[in-house]
Amino acid sequence: MTVGVREQPRGAGSPRPRPGSRAGLVGWLTGLALLAGVGYRLWLLGHATPPTNSDEATMGLAALHIARGDGFPVWFYGQQYMGTLEAYLAAPVFALAGEPSLLGLRLPTLALYALFLLLAWRLTLRLTGDRWFGLLVVALLALGSDRIVKNQLIAGGGYPEMNAAGVALALLALDLATGRPGRRLRWAAWGFLAGLMLWVDPLVLPYVLATGAVLLAFCRGELRGTAGVLLGAAAALGAAPLLAHSLVTGRNPLHAVLGASGADASAGWVERLHGGLLLGPPLGMGFCAPGRCATWQLWWALALPVLLAVAAGTAWRVLRRPATAEAGPSPRVAAAMRLALVLGAVATLGAYTLSSAAGLTPVESSRYLSCLLVSLPVLLWPLWTVVRRPGRWAFARPVALVVLAATVGTAVHATWRSAQTAPATRAAEARHADLVTTLRQLGVRHVRAGYWTCNRLTFASAEEVVCAVVDDTLRPGFDRYPPYRREVERAAAPAWVAPTGSPLAARLDERLRAAPDSLDLVTLDGWRIYLPRA
Repeated sequence: MTVGVREQPRGAGSPRPRPGSRAGLVGWLTGLALLAGVGYRLWLLGHATPPTNSDEATMGLAALHIARGDGFPVWFYGQQYMGTLEAYLAAPVFALAGEPSLLGLRLPTLALYALFLLLAWRLTLRLTGDRWFGLLVVALLALGSDRIVKNQLIAGGGYPEMNAAGVALALLALDLATGRPGRRLRWAAWGFLAGLMLWVDPLVLPYVLATGAVLLAFCRGELRGTAGVLLGAAAALGAAPLLAHSLVTGRNPLHAVLGASGADASAGWVERLHGGLLLGPPLGMGFCAPGRCATWQLWWALALPVLLAVAAGTAWRVLRRPATAEAGPSPRVAAAMRLALVLGAVATLGAYTLSSAAGLTPVESSRYLSCLLVSLPVLLWPLWTVVRRPGRWAFARPVALVVLAATVGTAVHATWRSAQTAPATRAAEARHADLVTTLRQLGVRHVRAGYWTCNRLTFASAEEVVCAVVDDTLRPGFDRYPPYRREVERAAAPAWVAPTGSPLAARLDERLRAAPDSLDLVTLDGWRIYLPRA
């Protein structure tokens, strides 16, 4: 008698393998791409690249205070939005090392990037089932232009976490919608991540809402019961710092976020559209040189709307097909998630374009588009499909090949240009280290300096040198951590520190010329120290 053995079902949500999808060579190549992405960023960290600043130092000081038990800040010092998760991640590193450092502050952000890369690869396989396409996505995400590595490595608040969280939310929603086991844990994880990111940085909110819509569409009945309660409780736990602070102070962090986005500033619609739709996409997605976009690099701004429309159209076509018992819900869920990631990208791009920040500071504020990388697999999948299996779209195959080649080539060029800045950044960091050493040798413990000098100096010296901010007219400036100002004001004779050639240095030189006996000048490469005479 022959006994039939029923084939075990594949994991829910896992499409049938595509040609060439078996692990082997493609698996090794993907692993090498993962290592290359992490290794490139580790090399950058060894060169103190990307360059740090006082905002990142502010997060480092928060981590130092947490490690010492001197305070447990909810928000980035000096504002009522942007949670301090990066400081809490770096605090154990500082405690183990025994002292703060830029490398210690950035090791958690490097780990978050590695997690993002792994999750993006997994999400790509879940949505497409094509390992070679997964390799392409990983290779692209392993590259890193100036703007990209700044978003991923600088511990300035929110950006290193958002991409990893966005991909994780999509994966969890995909698992829940396709009925994978371990549902309670997945419901709790999705809710906790959603709440946590509302505290850390609401820029990822479009992806929270988009992936949540997939859960609502496929798990509506389950959400009416225990799953909904579990998700809500986990979300409240993740957002607990935000909720507790709002209850205690009565302040609404949304108002601060809108102010920071330029909602209270003025920018014309021409400037907003230029910054949001033309400069923003290539800058924010890693296709531009440091600090600028050449005209030829703007091609991505023209391609992106087309890719969004095609990705949405192909996903919608699958959703319109009736589900069959043989196929099950998986293809429809995957299509719904692809559509959700397209909508998340559209909402992100639209919100940025509507903000005045897109018109006022388009180069720097393009960081607000960092979450678009979460949607990269969905944007490129239709192109890959036309190249690998053109079918009736054979006429479009040359165009798809050109766009894919241009995507890779432009990203490689931007990465190369970014890497070229590493030696200069390392030299600048060495000059700053000389400044700290000289202040210690001179016995200087209290100084006044500009905003972009102060907290960086205080962090680099582990608070051995405490700094109060002044503007270019020597008047008190914006101190993110007020206790430093109070300490400097109590000091007998604080010194002054200014970068060589800065307006602050020019003003102090005027004072020195007017009263030569009032200050002693110590010059370093790139810096000027003014010591008051007793």
